[in-house]
Amino acid sequence: MSRPGEADRTGLLTRIAREYGTPAYVYDLAAVSSAAAALAADLPTDGGLMYSLKANPHPAVVGRLLVGGNGAEVSSTGELAAALNAGCPPEKIMYTGPGKHLRQLTEALSAGVRRFSVESQADRDRLADACGRTGVDAEYLVRLNTPRGSARGSLRMTGRPTAFGTDVANRQEIAALLRPRGRARPVGTHTFSATNVEDPAALLQEFRNALAAVRDVCGAAELAPQRLALGGGFPAPMARPGTLARHPDLAAGIESELDGAFPGWRRGRPRILFESGRYLTATAGTLLTTVLDVKTSGGRTFVVLDAGVNVLGGMTGLGRLMSPGARPFTVGASDDGEQTAVTLVGPLCTPLDVLSSSARLVDPRPGQLLAVPNTGAYGPTASLLGFLSHPGPIEVVVEGARVRSARRLVVSSEEVAPRV
Repeated sequence: MSRPGEADRTGLLTRIAREYGTPAYVYDLAAVSSAAAALAADLPTDGGLMYSLKANPHPAVVGRLLVGGNGAEVSSTGELAAALNAGCPPEKIMYTGPGKHLRQLTEALSAGVRRFSVESQADRDRLADACGRTGVDAEYLVRLNTPRGSARGSLRMTGRPTAFGTDVANRQEIAALLRPRGRARPVGTHTFSATNVEDPAALLQEFRNALAAVRDVCGAAELAPQRLALGGGFPAPMARPGTLARHPDLAAGIESELDGAFPGWRRGRPRILFESGRYLTATAGTLLTTVLDVKTSGGRTFVVLDAGVNVLGGMTGLGRLMSPGARPFTVGASDDGEQTAVTLVGPLCTPLDVLSSSARLVDPRPGQLLAVPNTGAYGPTASLLGFLSHPGPIEVVVEGARVRSARRLVVSSEEVAPRV
């Protein structure tokens, strides 16, 4: 039988593969809405939520996640354009990232963005320079490298030497950052300790640890913060069966910490912000791929797909985002028979093009349509789209049984004139 939640979609997935071809990502907007509602219910009711576009910048996905007044967290001019084009008000956008060019900051300010996360004095000074050039004021949050809160999470952002933020032990630099510079003024802090923290107790501990560090930093600087961006880390399955975890105790735990550290937070003093990308989009996506060949070598069975690391998980080679462990199911066929252990590989001319070294399929053969579940986050735009110049995957947006749009990602080049 099909994997849970997929059997009733067999006809739709088969039709999409037939009409649009593969590889194809299918994004279900109803699942996006469901994930957003679930996360909002598990967070403090007086907090705000920002969607991190790095997870999936598809305009339909971004637009759906802006429903209800959510904001956007962006880290490039491309993500900024996607957020604005999807209808996000610029005042609800926070611009982040450890390496912002002056021209990026100037473009963001000119577009109406007024909130930034700064990582260092040089980053803050560039923001102040951009404010002076554009003649506008901006507020910024100081990103902190907080002490390690737990040993959990698929990718740690803080609690070790890192390019992100300023070490909380560096009180001199933090004190300087918490003083205004030109038309740029500090209004609070930004923390984000780890991604994909699956253990609920560990996730809560990450927030507790961050809040303790923020309280100490603000107290030492005698800063009454107006905004605290506490990050995320909410887990979701990727490229394997599974459902979103719920966190019934998370809101109460965070609220208790906030009541002790910043008792005015319930009145918006400070305003609390969270951010998420993976949780909001992962389970909304399904990758359709066709088996091109089945071959044996050295006692192992290799299943060659038309989707490789150019389509899914291309950053695996950098040790990021996803290990090669995709677990697809066969669309329109039973998987109750005898399963064969296979290695899933893509069409690229490199032995690194591996999506799974331990998948199991029933009677794999050329022409089969496979579906890799939970691939709505860190899919095409986190893959090696330009490698070997294969066509990009198609992205199909559905709501219920209706296809709302279909498009193909394209890597292109353009002439560039010298800057004067």
